[in-house]
Amino acid sequence: MPEMVMIFVIILLLFGAKKLPELARGIGKSMGEFKKARDDFEREITQAETDVRIKEPVTKEPAIKEPAGKEPRES
Repeated sequence: MPEMVMIFVIILLLFGAKKLPELARGIGKSMGEFKKARDDFEREITQAETDVRIKEPVTKEPAIKEPAGKEPRES
């Protein structure tokens, strides 16, 4: 917590009290845009993954393959 106070004091000295609201507003907008871009990217990846799964052909192969030359065991 003391580190946060020190950082806030340094920012206040650098930018001044009048610029702090503008700075905070700009940071908030930037974070909102970043979150929106991240969500869009995740949505595109999920959609692409779903599209690939839908387009994959369904194969009916046995779960366990027998080595070549052996007959499959009957249960």
